[in-house]
Parts: sequence; structure tokens; C-alpha cells
Amino acid sequence: MKDTVAVVGAGTSGLIMARDLEGYGIGTSVYDQKTKLGYPAKASGIISINGLKSLGIGYEKAVTNTLYGANIHVGKEVMRIIAKNPQAHVLDRVRLNEICYDEAVDKGASVNTGARIDSRKIGELHEKNILVGADGPLSEVAKYFSMGSISKYTLTYKAEFNVDVEDAKVVDLFFDNRVAPKFFAWICPNAKDILEVGIGIGSRYGNSKAAFEKFLKLDEVAGYVRRGKLLDGYASLIPMQTVRKVVDEKNEVLLVGDAAGQVKPTTGGGIVFGGNAARLAAKVISEHLRKGVSLNDYGRLFKKSFGTDIAMHSLINKLYANLDVEKLGFLLNVSKTLGFESFFSRYGDMDRPSVMLKRFILRGSAK
Repeated sequence: MKDTVAVVGAGTSGLIMARDLEGYGIGTSVYDQKTKLGYPAKASGIISINGLKSLGIGYEKAVTNTLYGANIHVGKEVMRIIAKNPQAHVLDRVRLNEICYDEAVDKGASVNTGARIDSRKIGELHEKNILVGADGPLSEVAKYFSMGSISKYTLTYKAEFNVDVEDAKVVDLFFDNRVAPKFFAWICPNAKDILEVGIGIGSRYGNSKAAFEKFLKLDEVAGYVRRGKLLDGYASLIPMQTVRKVVDEKNEVLLVGDAAGQVKPTTGGGIVFGGNAARLAAKVISEHLRKGVSLNDYGRLFKKSFGTDIAMHSLINKLYANLDVEKLGFLLNVSKTLGFESFFSRYGDMDRPSVMLKRFILRGSAK
């Protein structure tokens, strides 16, 4: 039995896994083809506080802003969900990755940057190590071991604007398929003078930059950035489905994070689900080496812990993807009439809708 682990991919999930594995006393090496980790930072950094706590990261020095709620826009209709306590942090993703790197190395992990990641290298690593693919949605590890590919993606484009932010405590979320099919967008105060504007569209429905420019022209959006100075912008690819296999028991290979498609189907956020998957995988590998438990326990544990939430996010995704803006606006108005603004403000959880559902049921039972 192999007693060391090689992790391909030094993103947040890969580094969290290396840290936890070393904490279990398992020698771990991480390999990434980038020479400077975290660059470019193509993912947005809006992460729930509860989700961050579950990852055990000393993230405080990466925080650039704190959010208390969201304005949800559907056409001209708006639902305002604001809590009394902080709900999410905006993080500098490059700094977050640096923190995860430091934590992994401090525990004893070896992190190798500028590494060649091809089939030959993967084969060499696999000869001596349990292998973990944390190498993104186009995973070479998944491809090498025929663990399945991801066919559903969201194309995103985002940019930062230098502008005086009116309300730095609230993120604005937009669902409006007048712009493009399967469209969602966000306007987030990354700091008091920086707004991040981003959009996502279905991968089969055109160019993300073109959709971004169309979004900026909407009357309800233009005012946010009219006087702002565009700083930068770039596109990225987000997986929107899980792979066929997250574990190859025979070959002792596992996938975590974007490589496994462990993201929220509503917005593509992958830090919380991917990071927790890495922690579960590290625990299972430890028990596999010490007690001989099956590596397949990793897939079962992840499904048990997060399968319901991912399924609920998928249902929400299908709802806003398939209904036109008028019907979505009607549903938003009905929700406001039924008092959901107040409920979400008090009990909302941006990552775990199953937790919200339990709170809703318990609240009803208590009446």
C-alpha cells in the first residue's frame, strides 16, 4: 500500500488537503504548473463566514470587506435581504491562496511550482503515491484515469471599477435572461472604493464579454459604474456538474474541488464545497492507511454531507435558467408578500439551502 500522497494542483482545495494530510502525519507533495500561485485570480472571493469557518483557514488577513446581505434583482423587481450580523467576507483570492500555502508548508507539505503537468508526470507521481487531482475543471488527472469529464460550464467575465461605493455592506445579485440565457450577475463592493462587476452565462450561449457589456447598459445597472474607472477584466470557466467518478479505488486516485465539479450550481462558487471535500478526502485517506477503510468512503461522505445542498442549488439554477424575467419577477413579488424577505434576512445561508429549509420547518412547527 502506498503511504504518501501527491496532490496535482495548488489551488485552495489542493493546499487545504495537503495541510490536513500532513496534520494526519501523511507525507504530502503538491505540484502546480504555475510559477506564482494564485495568479491570475480569476474567481470571485465572496465566501460565507460559516463556510470559511468550516475550512479552518486563518483567512483574516485576506479579508477586504464584510457583507451583511444582498439585493436580489429580477428585472425591475428587487428583494432586499439584510441581516443584523455579518454574513460573508470578500477576500483577496491571491492572499487567501498564499495563506493556504503557508499553512500547508508549515505543516510539512512540499509545494512544487512550475512543475510540468502532463501524462508522463502524472504516471510518475502515481507510481509511488496515492494521487489526488485538484487541478481544475479540465483536470489532467481525471482525463488520465478516465474518471469522466465535465460538459456543463458557466462562462464568466468580471472586472473591477474604481468608484465611490454607496453601500459597502451589500452585494447586488441579478437574474435576467434578457441579457443571455442562463444569466446571472453580481455587483460586489470589494472595498469602499472598488466594485467588482461580474456575469455568468451558459457555455452554449455566446461570448461572456459581450454579455458583460450588454449587462452594463441596463438602466438598473449603469448607475453603479457610470462614474467609475475600469481597472481590469478577464474571463474564466466554471464547472457546473460533478464528474462521473470522484474516486478510482483500484488505482488509489481521488478528485477534489473544481476537478470533481464540486461547486454551487447557482453561482459557481467552489471554495466551501471544494475545500470541505478536500478535508473529507484527507480524513478518508488517513483512515485508509491506518485502518484499511475504502477510499470510496470519500464519495459517500461528500454526498451525505453536501449532496442535498448541491441538488437544491441545481433546482434553483434550473428555475432562473428556464423562466423569463416576467415570471421570475412575479415569483419574487409573491415571495416578498409571503414574508420571505424577513425570513431570509434572519435565517438565510448562502451555501446551505438545506439548513434554511430545516430552519423554515422548525419555525413553522414552533407556531
